[in-house]
Amino acid sequence: MDFHLRNMFGRFHEQFGSGPGLGPGSGTCLMRLEGIPPNFIKSMFKASAALYRTDPWKRLRPAHLFGIRVGKDSDWSGKKQPFSCVQFIGGDGGDLGFYMFRSENDAKRMTGSRETIRAPNVELLRVTYEPESLMFPPNQKMIKSLSLEASGTDHFPVIDVARCTSSGSLQFRNPTIEELRFVYAFMRAIALLHPLLQVNKEGGPKWSRLVHFDPFIETVDIQWPLEMAKGYDLVAVTVSHPPGQAYEEKASSTPGSTPTKYAEPPEDEIFFDVKVYLNGILRQCAVCEKEVHGEQAFCCGRCRAVVYCSSVCQKQHWKEAHKSVCGLYKAMMEREEELAMKIFLFPCTADEPCKWLESLGIHQKGMWRRKCSCYSHCPFGLLPVKGGLWDSWGGLDDEGYPRDSPFNHHLRDGMSGPILLSGWSEYYNLRSLPLSSPVADILSHPLSVYYILIALSISSKNLVLKGKEVILHYLGPEGELDWMPAFAEVGHLLNGLGNIQIIMVGPEVPTNLSGTTSGIGSRVRVNLVRGVYQEEATYLPSPNVIVALNCGLDSYASWSGALNMIKSMGIPAFFTDQTEISCANAKQVLRSAGLHITHPITPNPFRSPVKNHGPSCNLPAYSNGFVLGVNT
Repeated sequence: MDFHLRNMFGRFHEQFGSGPGLGPGSGTCLMRLEGIPPNFIKSMFKASAALYRTDPWKRLRPAHLFGIRVGKDSDWSGKKQPFSCVQFIGGDGGDLGFYMFRSENDAKRMTGSRETIRAPNVELLRVTYEPESLMFPPNQKMIKSLSLEASGTDHFPVIDVARCTSSGSLQFRNPTIEELRFVYAFMRAIALLHPLLQVNKEGGPKWSRLVHFDPFIETVDIQWPLEMAKGYDLVAVTVSHPPGQAYEEKASSTPGSTPTKYAEPPEDEIFFDVKVYLNGILRQCAVCEKEVHGEQAFCCGRCRAVVYCSSVCQKQHWKEAHKSVCGLYKAMMEREEELAMKIFLFPCTADEPCKWLESLGIHQKGMWRRKCSCYSHCPFGLLPVKGGLWDSWGGLDDEGYPRDSPFNHHLRDGMSGPILLSGWSEYYNLRSLPLSSPVADILSHPLSVYYILIALSISSKNLVLKGKEVILHYLGPEGELDWMPAFAEVGHLLNGLGNIQIIMVGPEVPTNLSGTTSGIGSRVRVNLVRGVYQEEATYLPSPNVIVALNCGLDSYASWSGALNMIKSMGIPAFFTDQTEISCANAKQVLRSAGLHITHPITPNPFRSPVKNHGPSCNLPAYSNGFVLGVNT
């Protein structure tokens, strides 16, 4: 009886479809479209599968409209973008997919409260995910003959262009090659960008079940597959929500450059002598480096980020340097509340590290010795080790640090596998750690590595899910060389699946440790190599992913050789830095080196919760605060 009902429902679904969309696809078989090579189809299906894995339907509904631009208008026939507005359908149940409209007005005309309305004389491109068993025979044959990648377990995309007639019926046509290229670029870009949407808890009526998001606009470079390229490898894709969202700043005059959303200050030079309360913290003037105390301190009246000893120094700094970055600093300062992690019960400001460690009772103890300058005379990796894990964590209470033990009884879909974490709150709950424990400050490094492997690098995650080993090149280690006990958490979070080989390469690796291998638990192995990356990389096992934490790309000219090596290897690489502005500067360095930014600057959920200010700047800085990626 159950089989009979399933079969009947399947035939009903095939005929009428389900959910809030326009019904089943027209059965377009891409192999039957003239001029489309098999590799083109494979790339389309890979992109759609990558998007499916990010599950945008978990939060997005048809009312969430997105603006989309792919390259320049002149890149497309008619000197116009084929589609400028997109909505996701199926989040409330039914067929999953997305619809692409010619205009925002067309999208609004066809968007009802609970389903898609058939508005006359509107043409839209549809991508719907359908089970293979319900697809037409030509599509099933195409999937098998080309070994196309599935989306999820057994779903595959069906792409067609529908037009609503005045009578309310639908007419179908096949998509053109140009339209398919546009769809490909959108799928690649939105898979990277939709997780960055921030929920606006104050937006919309309180009774509404629809999640509201902050206005959003971001640009990401997408690399065309060889069979889709038309004389150039990259295309800039801009996604905005709502569709009319625009950059505040005028676009850069540099051809092909990505605009920034941070507004410059007005041209008029009006200065405000704003006093700033330093709470006993010793600061320096940004111009003359004079020590600034209490009531002597001034800060920029626009951004309130930079500290001065007087208005004379403030005016001088404005003309020489600050004018060009004031708007960016202001945008960073406005995010201070958003970035602060208020769940923790220990002091999260450490402008004077020794005093901060003393307040926690861990100064000059265990791994914490690398958190201040008291042991700067001791080379990295050579801190004296007294005893076991309790000593390594500075003698914290027994329940105040993670034990070197697996996560028992943690199953996903009834099977063991890597544990997916959204942030510190979930991790602390999982380890039953009190929120008064400061271990997140050190664990930020290994958990940032784990986050990159499992959440950002799709190729690394797939290797782990298959139970294989991931080789990770870790560039420029310093304090991490003394924090090896903390990296055991990476192995425990793998939860019985896969292995990680971490090869740490850098000039700070002690000579007597270079070439050594350490087993950090049963699933993590660390190799140490002294030297600069571009000289050592050819002698190392080929990596699956490259990571550099708190890299300071904009501060060290020595990075150029390593970046050239990364470019030649074409391996996914991820960089973190302490502030959003330092990450933005790093982004420019990467672009100048010819690397393609494929994961935009985003806050790292496993950044250290401990905030550090610079000596003359109030910008909030967090270890591993922001992450961006190239070649992903």
